Amino acid sequence: MKFQFENSYEVKEKIQKSQIAILPIGAVEAHGPHLPLGTDNLLAERLSERVAEKTGAFVLPTLPYGQVWSLKNFPGSINISNETLISLLVDMGISLYEQGFRVFVMLNGHLGNAVALKEAARKLYAKFPDFRILYLFYPGIKKVTEEVRETKSSHATYFHACEIETSYMLYLAEEYVDMSKAITDIPNIPMSADITPTPWEEFTSSAVLGDAKLATKEKGRKIIDAAIENMVELIAGAKNQMNRRK
Repeated sequence: MKFQFENSYEVKEKIQKSQIAILPIGAVEAHGPHLPLGTDNLLAERLSERVAEKTGAFVLPTLPYGQVWSLKNFPGSINISNETLISLLVDMGISLYEQGFRVFVMLNGHLGNAVALKEAARKLYAKFPDFRILYLFYPGIKKVTEEVRETKSSHATYFHACEIETSYMLYLAEEYVDMSKAITDIPNIPMSADITPTPWEEFTSSAVLGDAKLATKEKGRKIIDAAIENMVELIAGAKNQMNRRK
């Protein structure tokens, strides 16, 4: 159910029945020559729609801007601060709670948002202890990712416009992928990048962290389907926990 297409005469009853709101959160940033600037938005939005079908949740309009400090100097990237993102999410969460939602899922398509999402969730929990807030970023996919990838990850945490993320896009939003422009760029990311502010242009000129040429729709399907299964389970658990507290 897409929240923005409801009307105020009927939505109250539907909120009371569902009580779950999913907010797709992404970013606008460089993703190499073969993927669009809005890759993270597309992934978050299409994941949210699939998860909502399985949980009876409402999908809120996508929040399309995120904290992209590391890539802010690349052409096309639009950065907002963690403080701005936290404030917006807290305000939205308060409004959702007051409307009757009791499970708020922040479905994240951009790793750079993680710090802000966690802090916003903590602030909302402090205000409404009975409000279940989840911040989800492809949960529980480590094993299946290791099984399907053909190249070693450039970084223990990051994946970006590479074999893996491009596979996600081929599965969820293939019409926006131009594989004829896919490149191989496996940068040497210094250890210092994990412990001091490091703009990505210091180690990559493409914003691609791996071999995008190896991406396939089937790899994306295996990983994304596992992530969706885990998200559905986590949301069901949050709703059950909420019901037990009534």
